[in-house]
Amino acid sequence: MWYLHDGAPPHFARQVRDFLNVEYPNRWIGRNGPIHWPARSPDLTPCDFYLWGHMKQLVYSEPVNYIEELTARIRVAAQTIREDPTVFGRVRASLERRARECIDNNGLQFQHVP
Repeated sequence: MWYLHDGAPPHFARQVRDFLNVEYPNRWIGRNGPIHWPARSPDLTPCDFYLWGHMKQLVYSEPVNYIEELTARIRVAAQTIREDPTVFGRVRASLERRARECIDNNGLQFQHVP
């Protein structure tokens, strides 16, 4: 198993990196990790460019009025994603489209992929 993190400040803390070095020796991807990956890489980070967007669509399909309602919707959305066998296929397809775009742009940064 490999671990990919997004480089958010809490994930970049020394304690987190030490933990990842123990639990995923030479098998984690992120800022200052054994496999370098820029924080919030705009091209190939599937959680940022598919999964979270999909979750936000589920959570904010209607306006949220209370924090308790938001918490409940996040839990329901996570469970919905977990139980939907097609979601990770779409995540994979999104990553493949982005990888192709990256190759077609000779590794240069890009913004939008259909």
